[in-house]
Formats: sequence, C-alpha cells, structure tokens
Amino acid sequence: MDLSFTPEEQAFREEVRSFFAQNLPKDMSDAVRAGGELTKDMMDRYHALLNERGWLGTTWPKEFGGPGWSPVQRHIFEEEACRAYAPRIVPFGLAMLAPVLMKFGTKEQQEEYLPRILSGEDWWCQGYSEPGAGSDLASLKTRAVRDGDDYVINGQKTWTTLGQHANRIFCLVRTDPDVKPQKGISFILVDLDTPGIEMRPIKLIEGGYEVNEVFFTDVRVPASNLVGEENMGWTIAKFLLTHERTNIAGVGFSMQALEEVKALARTVKRGGKTLAEDPLFAARIAQVEIDLEAMKLTNLRMLYKAQKQGAPGPETSILKIKGTVIGQELKDLARRALGPSAAPFPGSSLGNLALAPADHENDAARYFNNRKTSIFGGSNEIQRNILTKTMLEL
Repeated sequence: MDLSFTPEEQAFREEVRSFFAQNLPKDMSDAVRAGGELTKDMMDRYHALLNERGWLGTTWPKEFGGPGWSPVQRHIFEEEACRAYAPRIVPFGLAMLAPVLMKFGTKEQQEEYLPRILSGEDWWCQGYSEPGAGSDLASLKTRAVRDGDDYVINGQKTWTTLGQHANRIFCLVRTDPDVKPQKGISFILVDLDTPGIEMRPIKLIEGGYEVNEVFFTDVRVPASNLVGEENMGWTIAKFLLTHERTNIAGVGFSMQALEEVKALARTVKRGGKTLAEDPLFAARIAQVEIDLEAMKLTNLRMLYKAQKQGAPGPETSILKIKGTVIGQELKDLARRALGPSAAPFPGSSLGNLALAPADHENDAARYFNNRKTSIFGGSNEIQRNILTKTMLEL
C-alpha cells in the first residue's frame, strides 16, 4: 500500500482546509480551542454546515446520501477538521447507527431514518451499557417481551452520552432469557417520547451533564422497529462497536493535542530551562509522537481494509487501545507541564494547551473526565482479549 498522498488527495486537503477557513463559525472554533462544553445549538449548526456541503456522513456511500469518500479522504478530513478546531461530529446516528441500518435494516427503515439523521431531525443516543453490564455487555438485563405487534421494554441503561439532547435511542434488549447470553439479545429502535421512559442526568466531576441514566417502564415499541432478526442483536452490536472503536481512536485530535503539548513545552520553564530542553520530558514527547505516527499508519491500513470488506475488522481494537492510551498520555503531559495551574475545579476544563500557564488558572478538571476513554467502547482489557481470541486464534 502506497502511503504517500496523490496530487488529487493533496488538492482535496486544500479544499477541506479552505472550507473550514471560510465557513467554520468563530464561536465554535473558540469553544473547541478553549476545551469548553459545546451546546446543542453549536453541534446542530455544525452538522447543518457539513450537510449543506454534502460532507456530514463522512463514511456514507453516495447511494445513501454520503460523499462516497475514500479512506484517505476521510483521514484527511479528520486531520483538517482538528487542525481548524472544528467540533467533533456527534457519532451516534451518523457513524454508529447509520452503518447498522445500511447493512441490517429494512428498506423502509433506511428510507425513514437515514435522511432524518442527515437533516438533524433525529438525534440518536446509544442504549448499550447497564449498571451491571458494561464491558461485559452480554450480561445485559433490559427485557423486551413480544406482545402482538409491539415489544414491551423494561429495564435501565446508563452512561448514555448526550441523551439529554436526543429524541431517539437504539438499544440492545434481551428477548430470550433461556439461551446463551449472546444469543438472546436483539437490537431495537425507540422513540424517547414514548410513555414510560425517564432520562436522568448524571453529574460529572467537572460539573457537567454529559451522560445519563435511562429507565424503561412498560415501554411499548412497534415490532417494526426491530433491526435485523430477533435474537441477532449480538452480531449487530459487534458490527456497530467496530465503527465506534475506530471513532474513539481520535487520530486527528491526538495530532492536534501533540502540537499543543509541544508548544506548551517550549513555553513553560522549570529550573531556568524550558520543558522542551528537559531530557525526561522531551523523551516522553518523542515517544508519544512515535506511537502516534505508528497509529496513523495503522489507521490508514484499517480504513483501506474496511473499504474493501464493508466494515472494520476486529483489529479496530488496536486503534481503540492505542488511541486512548496516546490521548491520555498527551493530557498527562499537559497536566504535568501546567503544574499547579492544572488543579481541578468544578466547571472548568483543560482548554488550549498552547496557552501560557497563567491562562490555565483553575483549569483542567476535564482531565479526569477524559480518563474514561480507555473504558468506554469496551475497556482496553476487553479489547486485548478480543485481539487474542480473534486474531491470534488462541
């Protein structure tokens, strides 16, 4: 595989860079640069901006309304979006549910939901984790019982990211309790306005409300909302999680964070010299840069493979592991560089790392929130087990 960019790909990079320079609203880039919390209005406006250009469904083929980009084009877009401090595209509908509907959904489901994802009419959230079923997802207990033309759902989901903004949720539910746990799960779409659903916010350490608990009490959902066949939800869940884990890797975001850490190291002084001149600190930066370059190449290889076979393979666990470890290492380097200015206070966040330390007073509470990345999408320990079982064939 030739990893050098072609003239056409370089021209595409210039097109994307020019688009962000001319069209990205300043309030959005300022919020991302400062590490602040994005409002729903900002996220909606950003999605609408990309959708108008035909660039919102970055992984979607043209027949479903996407740009039909190659893996390299998607990689370039992510790099340039991060370089411009553009918001992250909210993945739940666009990058997680949409591929599921394209592969497993009926024609009616595709025609109903895919256009509404692009238009912003539907905001989806994910109903996977439960209080007793996180990385061990097959132990989920939320129950769906068939009753005529409906399923009746009872149970609880937790850590539902941005559920407070959503009007729909895709859920894993147990439809057969008498078989092997993985074989009794189904994948179903639920309107959050349905009677019997309660969304409760969970307050995070920095004071925000990014995640939620969702309670289902005798919630009736049309059987036509079932995706695929009954009890094939585990197959669908694994397919969806490969897309989620690729997204979690966040190559472009780590590239931008690396540049900010380097800038910070050139600014902060300890004992009369900058951190960039400190051998130990410089060695840590060099190591994370090496790891990031290796991950970039791995990401491109997996994108090529995904383009050929229609979905990422189990090796996306490599991206998830390395991506989250690299991201956490970069945040830890920034925290160490900032010293006392990185002390956490509720309501603050780790903003633009390239700012002078004095500008980070009462900063960096979101550092602790970002420690979660090695857990969600399946903990890194679980990912190593997946790699062992599926790729080493042990």
